[in-house]
Amino acid sequence: MWIIVDGYNVIRQWPELAMLDRADLQSGREALLRELQSYRRAKGHKVTVVFDGREQGGFSEATGSAGGIGVHYSKRGETADSVIARLVVEGGEGAVVVSSDREVAEAARRQGAASLSGAEFMARIEASRLTSLKGGEEEERPAKAGKGVARRLPKAERQRQRRLKGL
Repeated sequence: MWIIVDGYNVIRQWPELAMLDRADLQSGREALLRELQSYRRAKGHKVTVVFDGREQGGFSEATGSAGGIGVHYSKRGETADSVIARLVVEGGEGAVVVSSDREVAEAARRQGAASLSGAEFMARIEASRLTSLKGGEEEERPAKAGKGVARRLPKAERQRQRRLKGL
């Protein structure tokens, strides 16, 4: 599974990182990268984070790596959204886009990738962190056996949930 993270979007959704970001942009980026690095170590997924460099970026897209996390900065005049769209085409159905931006999420779904909001991803990172502290496996709660009409999710939503189950 390849997780593509909309960097500044997630930073600004995460209260602790947003505080760092307001004080110093670099601090917010570094804090996000630390969180993603620990998540990657715990889960083993390929993770790429994309930052917007359109105002202060260079004339070409900058790529690099930080602790096993792929880092992309869009070039000047280009948005991170367009870089994410290009990466999603490359990743196809094996990609999961993390962004609370509705347009980015819709573009990912059109290409067959799954999408996750920043808040949902933060919750998964926190759950992973708690699991590693406990030293066990993540447990799934059993479904309640109740009476009444069965409410089955639409097929597309069931497929999305199956793909995201590995996160």
